[in-house]
Amino acid sequence: MAASKPVEPQSGTGLPRWQLALLVGTPIVLGVGAVYLWNRSRTKERRGKDTGERKTPEGSASPVQGQDGAALASREQEEMSPLDRAQAAKNKGNKYFKAGKYENAIQCYTEAIALCPTEQKSDLSTFYQNRAAAFEQQMKWTEVVQDCSHAVELNPRYVKALFRRAKALEKLDNRKECLEDVTAVCILEAFQNQQSMLLADKVLKQLGKEKAKDKYKNREPMMPSPQFIKSYFSSFTDDIISQALQKGEKKDEDKDNEGEAAEVTESSGYLKAKQYMEEENYDKIISECTKEIESGGRYTAEALLLRATFYLLIGNATAAQPDLDRVINMHDANVKLRANALIKRGSMYMQQQQPMLSTQDFNMAADIDTRNPDVYHHRGQLKILLDQVDEAVGDFDECILLRPDSALAQAQKCFALYRQAYTGNNPSQVQTAMDGFEDVIRRFPKCAEGYALYAQALTDQQQFGKADEMYDKCIELEPDNATTYVHKGLLQLQWKQDLDLGLELISKAIEIDNKCDFAYETMGTIEVQRGNLDKAIEMFNKAINLAKSEMEMAHLYSLCDAAYAQTEVARKYGLKPPTL
Repeated sequence: MAASKPVEPQSGTGLPRWQLALLVGTPIVLGVGAVYLWNRSRTKERRGKDTGERKTPEGSASPVQGQDGAALASREQEEMSPLDRAQAAKNKGNKYFKAGKYENAIQCYTEAIALCPTEQKSDLSTFYQNRAAAFEQQMKWTEVVQDCSHAVELNPRYVKALFRRAKALEKLDNRKECLEDVTAVCILEAFQNQQSMLLADKVLKQLGKEKAKDKYKNREPMMPSPQFIKSYFSSFTDDIISQALQKGEKKDEDKDNEGEAAEVTESSGYLKAKQYMEEENYDKIISECTKEIESGGRYTAEALLLRATFYLLIGNATAAQPDLDRVINMHDANVKLRANALIKRGSMYMQQQQPMLSTQDFNMAADIDTRNPDVYHHRGQLKILLDQVDEAVGDFDECILLRPDSALAQAQKCFALYRQAYTGNNPSQVQTAMDGFEDVIRRFPKCAEGYALYAQALTDQQQFGKADEMYDKCIELEPDNATTYVHKGLLQLQWKQDLDLGLELISKAIEIDNKCDFAYETMGTIEVQRGNLDKAIEMFNKAINLAKSEMEMAHLYSLCDAAYAQTEVARKYGLKPPTL
């Protein structure tokens, strides 16, 4: 697909499992990433056995826990110690709580707090936490936060109080402090409680969306690297506006126009823009296209599509959409221009998480240009994202039928079949797909994508040595492809647990392309797992500034916020998750 970049193997579903967990959200970032990374099944005793909601108050936490409640009640008041009287008030409050009489329970817990000696910190923290539980039932969130804070001051690793405060802070829209509390809870519970993990995930996504919405709207557009741009255009084979990038080559449909440059004066903004593409002088393309459009030149439709494409590449979908709309509605324009505009708008919709609109555009493109292989190739990628693998394979087959030399479609068809077999736990079909990869790289030895996708499948199958060879082939064919170095680095981590080599390869990726957001994101994730949180935050912020869509930026903010929350938890409570 092609909203701001083609679907690449580097961001596909063939990543190591720990990296897939990262893409989903919080658990890996909050510190359990080391477990995902090395696939170790560490069995840890949970600090709290409850997996459901923590609604009930706690029982006695004092040295007299084993004493019978009836015996306590029968004592003479003057013979009871202050702590005994506090425990009795708390026990009475618990009965009211269970009966749903929360105001009466609050009065009893208040009495327990007043009676309890200040040196009995454990008991006093329990009384505050119980009163917070009663306030929670009354939805008095400020009071819940206040009482939980008292409980945590007395017992900094009090899981119930931390989690109850986190929930109340969420109700008060204080997501930053909510995240810090739930991060502490996740660490204390060794990431074993689904309820706290889900709250962390929810809050991180909310924070990410909020920050990305503001940041993306006010961001300075940034042109991606030349390698990325060339990779993007290489995902199209039937695209008139990208033909200038195919140096020395002409497509069949363009042969009739071989004399066009001689017919157009040098004032043609569109032809100047195409010349700038050949020179990789990408920053001037939008302005030259604008000149063509404003002058109403002969190549207005082409200029609109080229300008929209570069708006997408710099992450400005808002500016791109009106241009794409105009081209799509130009019924007298070249049908290939309109189909290409539909592909790009459909990909943009998918990136914006609007799959229905995306599907409509791809279907319309197939209707108006039935023999355009790009339509089926990119729609096949959409179907993979929608888990419609059978339909994806059908589209790849149609693309291959129209353009048998399309190595990219052949490789991605194999990958779709592999993922279907792998997730369906069908060993015979997995082997068939692996044989298919062998056939693709034999027939198309210069297709780097084929080696990259095969490497991901081999990694899934734990055939690490051969996967490493495939990545070496990619690097040999495309030495400037930074993402290949990132994946080879990740492979070293999963295969040999060679952290130094992994980081060296990812650093090489950044050296090759200092605009490779995937490299910064991966580096940040590894630094989280190493416990280098300040460095991780630095890497995530660099990736944020390079994000090509609001959705990508929101995900990166979630990672950054998770790392920052860990720094605060470490500072406040001395809590740190396992590190590499």
